[in-house]
Amino acid sequence: MVEKVHAGVYRERRDVMLAGLPDALPEGSVWNRPEGGMFLWARLPKTYDTTALLPAVVRQDVAYVPGAPFHAGPPDRATLRLCFVTQTPEEITEGLRRLGRGLRGA
Repeated sequence: MVEKVHAGVYRERRDVMLAGLPDALPEGSVWNRPEGGMFLWARLPKTYDTTALLPAVVRQDVAYVPGAPFHAGPPDRATLRLCFVTQTPEEITEGLRRLGRGLRGA
């Protein structure tokens, strides 16, 4: 029973994040639609370096995990990982708004 509750909550949070990404991320970004797990992966256009951009985003009181350290081969510096299970839908919406503001202001 607990697993079904978590699955429904996680699905709702994932869907809220997916719905907000087009407004938060720069044009030309792509992302996956996870069927499990806790994270969503996104790739910004090639000109973005998510490690270098992280301080500007953190100044908006939101964060992501840069994707470069997770690559077995040459790092893709335009990738990032977003967690969708630890925040409420309202917090996810606000977080994406802040993420977009941080990416645009960098």
